Amino acid sequence: MTPTINELIEKIIANNPNADVDLVWLAYEFAEKAHAEAKRFSGENYIYHPLRTAMTLAEMKLPIPLIIAGLLHDVPEDTDYTINDIKKNFGKDIANMVAGITKLGKIKYRGVERYVENLRKMFIAMAADLRVIVIKFADRLDNLNTLDVHPPHKQTRIAKESLEIYAPIANRLGMGELKGQLEDAAFPYVYPKEYEWVRELVSDTLETKQKHLKGVIRSTKQELKKHKIDYISVHGRTKHMYSLYKKLIRYDKDISRIYDLVAIRIIVKNIADCYTVLGIIHNKFKPIKGRIKDYIAQPKPNGYKSLHTTAFCPDFKEIIEFQARTEEMHWEAEFGIAAHWHYDEEGSVQPDKHLEWVKELANIQKEIATKEKFLESLETLKIDLFQNRIFVFTPKGDVIDLPEEATPIDFAYYVHTDIGNKCSGVKINDEIASLDTKLNNGDVVEIIIDKKRKNPSSDWLKFAKTRHARNKIKNTIKTNRLK
Repeated sequence: MTPTINELIEKIIANNPNADVDLVWLAYEFAEKAHAEAKRFSGENYIYHPLRTAMTLAEMKLPIPLIIAGLLHDVPEDTDYTINDIKKNFGKDIANMVAGITKLGKIKYRGVERYVENLRKMFIAMAADLRVIVIKFADRLDNLNTLDVHPPHKQTRIAKESLEIYAPIANRLGMGELKGQLEDAAFPYVYPKEYEWVRELVSDTLETKQKHLKGVIRSTKQELKKHKIDYISVHGRTKHMYSLYKKLIRYDKDISRIYDLVAIRIIVKNIADCYTVLGIIHNKFKPIKGRIKDYIAQPKPNGYKSLHTTAFCPDFKEIIEFQARTEEMHWEAEFGIAAHWHYDEEGSVQPDKHLEWVKELANIQKEIATKEKFLESLETLKIDLFQNRIFVFTPKGDVIDLPEEATPIDFAYYVHTDIGNKCSGVKINDEIASLDTKLNNGDVVEIIIDKKRKNPSSDWLKFAKTRHARNKIKNTIKTNRLK
């Protein structure tokens, strides 16, 4: 459903009653006039697309300048109006955001060169101003939701790129809700048979679980009131389809082993209440051993914070996941880095110390000379920078951030090139392990070195996952051969 401009304004005011919406009205009228004669591939008026894009941004409670940039994002690309026209009417900051999106261009699949050019521009634009990529996510989400009118080859290409590039970047930026929406919109086009299988599987299971969920929520609220916990909300959430599909693959396609198909989120006012809620849940329901996850004490690498526990609810004969978090944690879990932007209406947001990978991504582009090298590098980037991350520890307690499925070799080279080159063995959680062992979140890793060793083994390239480790191994072997 396409929102109207009135509904967009209502959403903005609901999120921020003091918002000055006059400029939003002006931006809509400007965009409507600019796109007056334009139609989309489906035949609908073009203005509907920027309206939906702007609504997605408004639902994230983003500042008005971002929402306006969403309304105007296609004006310079598709109409007679220019960036200067936007600057003159809406100011430099909004014009800069629109210019950033315009530079990305539309993804038109005219061979590998155009594809490479667009992705490289996107990575560099992210480093310049992260707001640009968030507007691009909202734009891409609407394109995915209206993909059915396009020919099959275009559907597959856009959807696959969304699954492999856009959604993982959203995940790295901590934007869990947007990542889930992008994945679910792309899923049926990339894996149609698997999508139908999951959809049928869920429809058979979900109705019963949701009935039970209402009872568990009611019972949970009663317990919280009894213990005088002043909660903000207690609500259910259903797992995103594509996320469920990936988990089913890991669990031998057995949905009975998926305990978080539905979950209960308990939003409270402070961190102390999160832990109190955990105790109340464990006192009321029977906790499942080994299923408590404290992402408050140890956040995920993308900044996600929450307490998770899984418990058996005997009155409903259901195993349910409970998540306890503060309101701030909840917004950060849903919208990641963008959750903070509504506090600061001015200025662009640059990568901070937690987003060094964004700068690294831009720097890599400057090192790559040809499209062939870029595409080769892109496959590594999908593992190295876009994949889910894990935290592992040195014996001294230092935290090392690595991609899922990283090995001790990746860990060793992350610590220091010399540690990697002289690596002869590894202890994981005080036990000797092989160098090709996949590391898990929370592992304590101790690299055993041989001071006499000069060369890494070329065999390590078979299981080293990170670009950094692979490059160090190749360069050291090459350098020592030339000596």
